[in-house]
Amino acid sequence: MQQQPPQSNNSSIATPDMASYWMPFTANRQFKENPRLLTQAEGMYYTDDRGQAVLDATAGLWCCNAGHGRKKISEAVSKQINQMDYAPSFQLGHPLAFELANKLTQLSPDGLDKVFFTNSGSESVDTALKMALCYHRANGQPSRTRFIGRELGYHGVGFGGISVGGIGNNRKTFSGQLLQGVDHLPHTLDIANNAFSKGLPKNGIEKAEVLEQLITLHGAENIAAVIVEPMSGSAGVILPPDGYLKRLREITQKHGILLIFDEVITGFGRLGAAFASEFWQVTPDIITTAKAINNGAIPMGAVFVSNTIHATCMQGPESMIEFFHGYTYSGHPVAAASALATLAIYQEEQLFERAKNLSQYFEDAVHSLKGLPNIIDIRNIGLVAGIQFAPSDKGAGKRGYEIFDHCFRNGTLVRATGDILALSPPLIVEKSQIDDMVNSLSDAILAVG
Repeated sequence: MQQQPPQSNNSSIATPDMASYWMPFTANRQFKENPRLLTQAEGMYYTDDRGQAVLDATAGLWCCNAGHGRKKISEAVSKQINQMDYAPSFQLGHPLAFELANKLTQLSPDGLDKVFFTNSGSESVDTALKMALCYHRANGQPSRTRFIGRELGYHGVGFGGISVGGIGNNRKTFSGQLLQGVDHLPHTLDIANNAFSKGLPKNGIEKAEVLEQLITLHGAENIAAVIVEPMSGSAGVILPPDGYLKRLREITQKHGILLIFDEVITGFGRLGAAFASEFWQVTPDIITTAKAINNGAIPMGAVFVSNTIHATCMQGPESMIEFFHGYTYSGHPVAAASALATLAIYQEEQLFERAKNLSQYFEDAVHSLKGLPNIIDIRNIGLVAGIQFAPSDKGAGKRGYEIFDHCFRNGTLVRATGDILALSPPLIVEKSQIDDMVNSLSDAILAVG
């Protein structure tokens, strides 16, 4: 696996005609005036259209945990697509989907031994919400239809996901058509009391008690599930206060409410364990995943569900479809092959343990940025960190974007969410590359001001 920057041949690639492609989550007009194009990837590095090596400090989009260009994955994909490119999963099956489900449940928390395949985190979330409704109806409590999400939560872009999500820009255009009967817990970002925390912030566990207030308001008999990210990634690396997740679990269990952890970002080693639920020793009823399940090679997601929920939904005649839900590409054979190869890499190279062992070095490195201009907070856990800046006089998000762009133009890819920059490198990262990321950020911060 390549750990040195690829040698540039100083050749550039012609810029494509960009007129037709409406890009996702992108300021399209701004981008097309000054595009950032990636042309290949290997190890810890992309190569851009100028032939420049770009150190990947974001694992693609939180997904390439094993790094880029893994031959084991591409060979598995090639072999499978030649053997069988597609197989339907409605009333039919193929061996790899069952093999993969069994492998995945070896990593999942005890009691979450059933897997439903999807194609993305957004689909995983909508699937989990439907599972919650299916369970309560089958369990003789059809009045449990209300969901509780959290402010600043990100749960994908399906109508279910943006309904329980709490990011304003994702919701406001579609607010008239969101799911009814959804409430939100307060977010846990508290810079005034927790700035520059290393690991979990100490203040804020009391925010979990708002759940009791919502239960009193609506009645437990009307609430299906609470869904939260154990660590909010897309909103800017927002960590749960110490004891907060455990308290949510206690409250939901007391009232018969399902707890869903959205682990699309934290799943598969990001914190130094297979799942955040393992890392923090809090077991939910349902876990949603995607991204690193197969190193981002092919769209795929999976929902882990408790044996109790599954057994409850498996009632009625054996010939009856128990759950009227699924996708054309659920358990796609080529995606399954890539996932099996990815899980093998994680195990053979002990990448989850590697992330755990690097976490202290990573923490020390990112917190060394404290004191640079306009940094108001640094927060971290495992191999993920968020650096938050005061807004510039040009407007909110401008400083974050300019630092992100400066880093890219000088050979490092970070992620910008407004005035927050996130680092989440592949788990194969070396200490010297962590240093390079932090040095690149430092240079950009000083240059942008």
